[in-house]
Amino acid sequence: MLIVVGGPQYRAGSHRQFTLLARDLAAAGMPALRFDYRGMGDSDGQVGGFEHAGADLRAAIDRFQQEAPSVKRVVLWGLCDGATAAALYAPQDGRVAGLALLNPWVRTEQGAARAAVRHYYRARLFDPGLWKKIASGRFDWRAALSSLRRTLAAARGAPAQDGAAAAAAPAALPERMYAALTRFDGRILVLLSGADLTAQEFADLDSGPGPWRRLLEAPRVTRHRLDGADHTLSRREWQSQATQWTRAWLGKMQALSRS
Repeated sequence: MLIVVGGPQYRAGSHRQFTLLARDLAAAGMPALRFDYRGMGDSDGQVGGFEHAGADLRAAIDRFQQEAPSVKRVVLWGLCDGATAAALYAPQDGRVAGLALLNPWVRTEQGAARAAVRHYYRARLFDPGLWKKIASGRFDWRAALSSLRRTLAAARGAPAQDGAAAAAAPAALPERMYAALTRFDGRILVLLSGADLTAQEFADLDSGPGPWRRLLEAPRVTRHRLDGADHTLSRREWQSQATQWTRAWLGKMQALSRS
């Protein structure tokens, strides 16, 4: 298991989540490697961002196999944009047998706004703290309405570009992610936190009939939802559950490879 960090952080992760994951996997007999992207933690060089992490991932797998020669194929386990980096890279390297994706980053302005409207604002209406704030007169209606108007406008999307501009523009992140996952022929585990808008934006991709739903409902894809969990699984119970699901999924992969 090669653990791919998300965001501007080093290999321990928030709340030591990657350290804990690696230790749990190692205790179960699964070799695990954590590493720092270039320019982060103990790695020198210039930070390149998740969309330019391919060389880092290839170098990490190379080193993994040098240190553990018995490792022929690996699973990439990533959080947030680390999950996205892993997915974009996987089709290029035959050594990657599986992807475990926690709260994958597929951010677009429209997607983020739609997730906020569907999940954040709806939950906010049932938040007792909001109504206490309103009752006490401490609620800023003007600011709230202004924010809601901006979010609704973003959710509706910007005006369509003319043909030449649309053809020249790069594909949006969800489209590139979909193309990569479609080209990748290995097993996929998707873990989504119930209280995280990044996870909700990804979940909304298959909210209706279409290619994303067909992809995520394929037999090679396993999905789990951690109700109440935040983006980085800050509670040990959430971390343990994600690790348990990961280990069970790996066990099925190993059983299928032997059959």
